[in-house]
Amino acid sequence: MALVLLGTEGCHLCEQAQALLLNLNGKIPCNLYLEDIAESEDMVARYGERIPVLKYEAEEGDMAGPEIDWPFSEQDVLRFIQKIA
Repeated sequence: MALVLLGTEGCHLCEQAQALLLNLNGKIPCNLYLEDIAESEDMVARYGERIPVLKYEAEEGDMAGPEIDWPFSEQDVLRFIQKIA
């Protein structure tokens, strides 16, 4: 199971989300990846005003999985993982 944090460089909310997720390290049974949406015009169009977004990725490149928008708490992330596990 993989979670992808969608964001971009210089986004203070993305930095807050990343710090929150790092605090959960070891408490969640999945890999966490960071993806900069600035590398894709499609991603900017889809997520530009919503970042940071935490997304479940069943397979690499699968962008159809469930997601949650910021703001989210540690409890929100744990519930999100329980729902998709």
